Amino acid sequence: MNEHASIAGIPFVLGGNVFGFTADEDTSFAVLDRFYEAGGRMVDTAQGYSVWVEGHVGGESEAVIGKWLDARGVRADMRIATKTGMFGKPGDLAPAKVAEELEKSLERLRTDYVDLYYAHRDEETTPQAEVAAGFDALVQSGKVRELGVSNFDAARLASLNAAADAGGFSRFTVLQNEYNLVCREGFPADLQELCAKQGIAQFPWFGLAAGFLTGKYRSREDLAKTTRGSSIERFFDRGLKVLPALDAVVAETGAEHATVALAWLLAQPQITAPIASASKPEQLDALIAAVELELSDSQLARLNAAGA
Repeated sequence: MNEHASIAGIPFVLGGNVFGFTADEDTSFAVLDRFYEAGGRMVDTAQGYSVWVEGHVGGESEAVIGKWLDARGVRADMRIATKTGMFGKPGDLAPAKVAEELEKSLERLRTDYVDLYYAHRDEETTPQAEVAAGFDALVQSGKVRELGVSNFDAARLASLNAAADAGGFSRFTVLQNEYNLVCREGFPADLQELCAKQGIAQFPWFGLAAGFLTGKYRSREDLAKTTRGSSIERFFDRGLKVLPALDAVVAETGAEHATVALAWLLAQPQITAPIASASKPEQLDALIAAVELELSDSQLARLNAAGA
């Protein structure tokens, strides 16, 4: 699967972390419908979404997406990505555990395969040769089309692919690390170089810094008005330094804050497509508009400097 086929539509991935969380089932269906109608074809989720909600056990997002795929009859059109090992606990990436969790995900998603399966977080207890063998077995079974990792550093991703090569196993060809205008540490130069050298696609998570980059949050009182306030808190102080430059580019382009923030991501080296979520269907318009917005060199330079 090359980077174009993995998106299979517009270069934007819809984050599923809000489904069954800040978006109930009906709203989630409306968001997914609008995304599909706009040409969106890739949705990202995980078996751990949304275990952080009281009373949830994980898998709620996958279950909503599975019901939507089934109801709309569009499974063949969509690229579905999910993950295993959200907390990186010892043994989370052991072959038997990975295979067991995939079966649960497939049942919730109401499908017999996923297009992309991630190791959600690294764990150093399981030898990487075993990790590579376990994930490859899922590819060979036809239950997984492509492999990825999330929250890995350059050294561990390089050694994992070296282990895959040594064993004759499928390589990990997609990376999903945090990267946005406010927080750039998750995709440093050595990781960018590795992705370029090995042809690894990067789908950054929290493309909008948990919603901070929509421009709606200017004070801590604003944070208190949303269920995602605790997620946004860690971006707040640094983000306030980015907002003036973002505000200026918004004024110059007439685009929304979220549109500019994602357009900046799309202009960065080695970025295949950003991941962002929407709790309401009308929020999608600003996200999808980023695909068509081309920022000037001057605008990019100012945004780069603001987050440095």
